This record gives sequence, C-alpha cells and structure tokens, in this order.
Amino acid sequence: MFQPTSYPHAVTNELTSYWAKRAEGYNQVSNDELQSNKQQIWLNFILGLAPQKETLKVLDIGCGPGFFAVTLAMAKHQVTAVDATPAMLEQARNNAQQHHVDIEFVESDVHQLPFADNQFDLIVTRNVTWNLANPAKAYQEWYRVLANEGRLLNFDANWYLRLYEPQRVAGYEQDRLNVQKAGVEDQYLHTDTVTMENIARQLPLSRELRPHWDFAVLVDCGFRRIHIDLSAAEALWDDTEKLNNASTPMFLIAAEK
Repeated sequence: MFQPTSYPHAVTNELTSYWAKRAEGYNQVSNDELQSNKQQIWLNFILGLAPQKETLKVLDIGCGPGFFAVTLAMAKHQVTAVDATPAMLEQARNNAQQHHVDIEFVESDVHQLPFADNQFDLIVTRNVTWNLANPAKAYQEWYRVLANEGRLLNFDANWYLRLYEPQRVAGYEQDRLNVQKAGVEDQYLHTDTVTMENIARQLPLSRELRPHWDFAVLVDCGFRRIHIDLSAAEALWDDTEKLNNASTPMFLIAAEK
C-alpha cells in the first residue's frame, strides 16, 4: 500500500484517497484468497523460505486487508502488520477478528518504522515497494528491524514500466485481449488506471527495471544470500491472475540479514 514520504502534498493526498477507495475491493480479493486453496499455497511457499523456527516473529509491511498477516497468524506465528492507510487497516482488523487471530496492527510509514532494531525473524511484503517514495531508504529500514539471520520476502512486479518503455505497452494490451477472449475477469477494470498511471509517473521505481535495481540496493544495505525468483507467479498465481498479468509477471526477492 501507499507510504506517504517525500511526495508533493497533492500526490500524497491523491494516493491516500486512491488506496482508501480501493480498500473495500481489496478486501474482497483478500477474503477470496483466505477462503480458497491459495491461502495454503502462499503459506507453504513463504514458510519454505522463512527461518526454520517453531514460532516466527513476523512483520507484514503494507499489509492491506491482511491476507499475509491473517494467514501467518492462523499458522500460530506472532504477527505485526503495518500499513499507512487507515481504511486498509480497518479491513485487516475485521478479517483478523473473523478468523479469530491476534495480530498487532500499526499505522505507520514504512520508511521509518516504530520498532527497535533486530526485532523480526521474517518480513513479508506484496505489491508495496513499487509505490514507495524512497525505496532504498525503506530497504535500509527493513534491514534495521530484522533480526540477525532474519529473512525478507518481497513479492512485486514491474507494474508501470510500460509508461517508460513503450515496447511493453503491446504486451499489456495483449493481456487485456487474452482476458476478454478467455471470458474471465479483467482485474484492471477495478483500477482507476488514469489516476494510477498519473501517480506512477511520479514514483521512482516505475522507470526502473526490477528486480535488478533491488538486488544492487539490497547489497548496499548489507543483505546477504539474496535470491531472486522470476517465476514466482507460476507457483502462486491462479490462471486468471496469469492471464491478466502475463506481460508483468510477479517476482520474488528473498534476502537474509
């Protein structure tokens, strides 16, 4: 979700409004995931890369409606979930109550977290880094709060690189056609694409080829054992997600402190 640091005031307001309006729709997606086999698929994938401890101290960054947070709490891990959008946290709290799990929810900018050093065994984050004002600073902050030998798992994609590399536009347009031909939901219909593209043009990672950019920054932060999986979507996305985003596949960055 959006983290409001260093943006011009107007863009900050625009992002806050955008994610607040998306909270209910995001929550429906999150609930669908929690009630399907995707919950177990994601849990198995994450725990397969996490430190091997019976009870992990987990930080979910940009938690949104709480899919990661609830999933890991249901697996008996100790979870703290952070987001900068109050409407998202409200949805996440409701989901935690519905699934009878105890999660600490914190409203915070992830560039400057309200936690002491070396606190968490595992940081998980999905579709967050691309819309940060200062992602290098955020990575350094995440490194700070990780315990020694703690792991960061970051799932993201080059969502708006097409705005800066015109050759990628054809792939995006083909995705829309393929979705229509297959008769499945076009997930971009839920997005205010005009607003989001206007915002994306002002975000630093929209123009960067990732995860190449991330690898270099993580090394500078001090992370080690950095692993990049360009095929994470094959294991984690369902067929509808794969059709919708074939030209922009999700990648995983795993790194250890």
